[in-house]
Amino acid sequence: MTRHALITGAAGGIGTAVVRRLHDDGIRVTGTDSVAPTSPVDGVRYLNGDIRQPDEIARVVDEAQHQNGRVDVLVNCAGVFAHGPAIETDIETWNRLFEINARAPFLFAKAVAGPMIEHRSGVIITIASNSAVVPRADMAAYAASKAAASQVTRSLGLELGPHGIRCNVVAPGTTRTPMIGDLQNPAQIVAGVPDAFKAGIPLGRIAEPIDIAAAVAFLVSDEARHITLQELIVDGGASQR
Repeated sequence: MTRHALITGAAGGIGTAVVRRLHDDGIRVTGTDSVAPTSPVDGVRYLNGDIRQPDEIARVVDEAQHQNGRVDVLVNCAGVFAHGPAIETDIETWNRLFEINARAPFLFAKAVAGPMIEHRSGVIITIASNSAVVPRADMAAYAASKAAASQVTRSLGLELGPHGIRCNVVAPGTTRTPMIGDLQNPAQIVAGVPDAFKAGIPLGRIAEPIDIAAAVAFLVSDEARHITLQELIVDGGASQR
């Protein structure tokens, strides 16, 4: 039976790549985002929703399951980015980062877990960040929100494992997506910024969204059937982990 994947942030750079990859792998896909995708994938259903609102998350999950059947795979790709000195970060920015990057993945996981438990199978994957693994200057709030998302996802894996549900995290480094804007100086990103305590990228290249999607596809697949509670860092060696 064809599995059904619900992917949040489906209109974003990584989300679009994940939608396309899982669809190409033969999985039935529902994508959700607050905006319409610029490059929709034929055969994929898209739902609009504001994931800052808990009621909207419940509605999206209900509609996705009504249209495409129970959710077998949840991929939390939705995320927002902000940077700046920690002591200058306002509470509105902090709350927005945590609502979208950490609370939404938790609420989506809660919403899909019931049917997964009933059928004793399921996969939950959250896209975090290598900034949640290694401290980054001017990224305290963003890093904290992604660390929270990672910890929630892996803690859920500990609770849901006995029901056959695997929960893992993919932590990208710098990836060529609209969220980080135009890369004005990619050579400097690859080389690192010692004054900001930022290591370079040993592989000498910035990740493309398809690199992250490939990691997600592996963790979704049966080849990863014995992998759970893990954080797979996909950053070209930048975090040296």
